Amino acid sequence: MQQITAQALADWLADEARPSPVLLDVRENWEFETCRIDGSVQIPMNTIPARIDDLDEDAEIVCICHHGARSMQVAAFLERNGFGKMVNLTGGIHAWALQVDSTMAKY
Repeated sequence: MQQITAQALADWLADEARPSPVLLDVRENWEFETCRIDGSVQIPMNTIPARIDDLDEDAEIVCICHHGARSMQVAAFLERNGFGKMVNLTGGIHAWALQVDSTMAKY
């Protein structure tokens, strides 16, 4: 699993020459409703095992949570289940709000 900073992810998403990753937000519904990165797909952490077939194991997937711990666990789980291009957003959505989008709600 790779790690990516909020700014590096923002640069990746802005790079039109590079295919965008799947932004997998593993936070709970209320968290996702509070704030999210545009284009994110939400699958709460506790539902990942039941919904693993909803994900493309060949896609580049960036896992996102509040501070980066839950998403790291999900990325590790997916790697153990055959997903080869997992990336964890270091610092989570909180880092995104602080470093990339200052208008984003924080909690």
